[in-house]
Amino acid sequence: MFLSPTFEARLGKTGAGILRYSLVFFFLAFGLYKFTPHEAAAIAPLMAHSPVLFWAGPTLGEQGASNFIGVIEIAMGLMVATRSFAPRISALGSLGMAGALVTTLSFLFTTPGLDPQSSDAGFLLKDLTLLGAALWSAGEAFAAARVAPMQGGRFAMEAA
Repeated sequence: MFLSPTFEARLGKTGAGILRYSLVFFFLAFGLYKFTPHEAAAIAPLMAHSPVLFWAGPTLGEQGASNFIGVIEIAMGLMVATRSFAPRISALGSLGMAGALVTTLSFLFTTPGLDPQSSDAGFLLKDLTLLGAALWSAGEAFAAARVAPMQGGRFAMEAA
């Protein structure tokens, strides 16, 4: 059974919106959560053994390091949310998300004693799917930024 091209286009557009804005939701929600002492304590051991974030705890303190990560996550979420009027900013935020997700996935390999079958490992593994979504979002938004200046309009100059 085949669907009409119009319905296929609607499915694709709906799926794209859900995918992009679920990334935004994840990064905003978990970014805000980083400001809690519970989350700061939970991520401290992961960051301590990270080749990217090992410096954050000793330099900023446990809560300061978590707050720092939270600010970055919130900023990236807001950047990705600008897709409809600033696709290049959204694309850069998506690439930032991809980098953050690669970093969190590295915790699976750099955290001593992390049981691969634990709920912590499972929670980190979801970032593989989010990484794919972030890379897709970056590619789609960069393509939209390239097209936007040719279409004219109020925001075309900002997207260039």
